[in-house]
Amino acid sequence: MRRAFTVVVAGLALYAASAAGAPPPVSAPAYVVRGGSDEVIIAARAPDVRRAPASITKLMTVLVALEQARLDDVVTISPSAATVGESSAGLRPGEQLTVRDLAIAALVPSANDAAAALALHVGNGSLSRFVELMNEKARTLGLFSTHFANPHGLDQPGHVSSARDVTTLLTAALQNSFIRTWSSRSTATIAGGRTLTSTDGLIGKVPLVGAKTGHTNDAGWSQVAAVERNGVRITASLLGAASEQQRNAELASLLTWGLDQYRRVVVTGGHVYGHAEVGYGRPRVPLVAARSVVRSVRVGRPLVERVVASTALALPVTKGQRAGEVRVFSDGRLIARSPLVAAASVPEVGIVGQAQWYARRTVHHVFGLVS
Repeated sequence: MRRAFTVVVAGLALYAASAAGAPPPVSAPAYVVRGGSDEVIIAARAPDVRRAPASITKLMTVLVALEQARLDDVVTISPSAATVGESSAGLRPGEQLTVRDLAIAALVPSANDAAAALALHVGNGSLSRFVELMNEKARTLGLFSTHFANPHGLDQPGHVSSARDVTTLLTAALQNSFIRTWSSRSTATIAGGRTLTSTDGLIGKVPLVGAKTGHTNDAGWSQVAAVERNGVRITASLLGAASEQQRNAELASLLTWGLDQYRRVVVTGGHVYGHAEVGYGRPRVPLVAARSVVRSVRVGRPLVERVVASTALALPVTKGQRAGEVRVFSDGRLIARSPLVAAASVPEVGIVGQAQWYARRTVHHVFGLVS
């Protein structure tokens, strides 16, 4: 017969239940810090106030372009793209580059001419047609404070986003492996022997997964970035800083603070979480987690580990046979689970073996009564 039991352990050995600290002081007018597997906002200021997004726009430009075109497509640079102005890759009218090179130029040095060339290529010569695609994608992603008016991010009436929206945009963009690769590169070389240098001052200073900077007169100094440490990812945006130095320092402090707000919860594969009787004098069978599970949990949150398993297993027992489950809860919400399985096989006991066990048991009870 199998009987079930539950063991409740308050707190995990690998979890530091320290108190969460307040976010660092920030002077920028808008920011968002989002973290954990549920991507919850853990700190914010004016998250939905509409502001000029500057070149953070190019995350959407590249994302839409890569959904509509192939990396090896060849683009002929138009005069209008080559003369956009400000941040530039030095593109020349009539020059031909691949979508790959143009996307790299839009992400690494934040080249406006490259962004315009991508938009004109995908929009069949029409910037407005491409911008429509950008706004359709924004609606799909739930960017409710966002409206695009151009593909490069230069100041223009009606070209707006918010700290919350650009954080969501980066999260979506980083699902694309190309953007994930090139949005955190410090340099790149593209056609024409052009060596491009990133505008991102956080590269090498924090564990970047991906990022995009932006600066215009209306936007101020802005950036959105994602970092990852020990399996914990934090995504943060900071909009409207007064200087590049202020933007870099304040965003780095928010990202570092965000990482410090999380700890890893581990269900360890192969770890013994219980034992089950098998009878007939045989040793108890260890019950181990079938696989490791790692989750990130906000510090200071109560954790409960529950082990639900059979106290007795019928013979024969096969190694790897499921016998229960270990579950981890945070604030009553299930965040991790792993099956418990028998760590060893135990063969069936034959008739002779059963008879011998019953005989020994009878003798033991008889001597117990006599004594």
